[in-house]
Amino acid sequence: MTRHVVRGLAAVVIAVAGAVLVLGVIVPRVAGATPYVVLTDSMEPSLPVGTLVVSRPVEPERIRTGSVITYQLRSGQERLVTHRVVGIGMTIGGERTYLTQGDANDVPDAQSVRDVQVRGAAWYQVPHLGHVAGAFTGQRKVIGMIAAALLLGYAGWQVLGAARERSARAHIPPVAVGSGVADGDGLTPRVGDGGRP
Repeated sequence: MTRHVVRGLAAVVIAVAGAVLVLGVIVPRVAGATPYVVLTDSMEPSLPVGTLVVSRPVEPERIRTGSVITYQLRSGQERLVTHRVVGIGMTIGGERTYLTQGDANDVPDAQSVRDVQVRGAAWYQVPHLGHVAGAFTGQRKVIGMIAAALLLGYAGWQVLGAARERSARAHIPPVAVGSGVADGDGLTPRVGDGGRP
């Protein structure tokens, strides 16, 4: 029973790792999108801390009130925020600006966002996947990679072991069962022989 539980957990590890790889790396790269991890609670409950948000570039005219955008706090700086657009305006020079606000915040953000600051609009999000992605960034990257390799190796070994067992069982010939057939010790009495072996 324990072996089946371990193998079930191994299959779950492989499935989760596959989901992380597909949703957090492959799909964004193919689509020209970028994955981001939500680090604060300003967008709860729609985007809780640890959510992986994948944003892709968007034409300014496609951004509407209600869109969730990822943008630089200051143009040219690395610090990013993902908030909802609650209003759209225009500068004197004709440039679009966006009034943003976190879903959990009571008031809109103090500074409006210009087009040049926008990195993309939210395409999809996966709750909790950001926690996993966090293990592969910064100083924890090496530890995360080693742990992932060990877990995947162990999970793969367990799944392969289960497949070998199933294959071996498939090649065992069936045993006929019926009246008067020996049960393996050769001493099963035949029906009607007086009970003598």
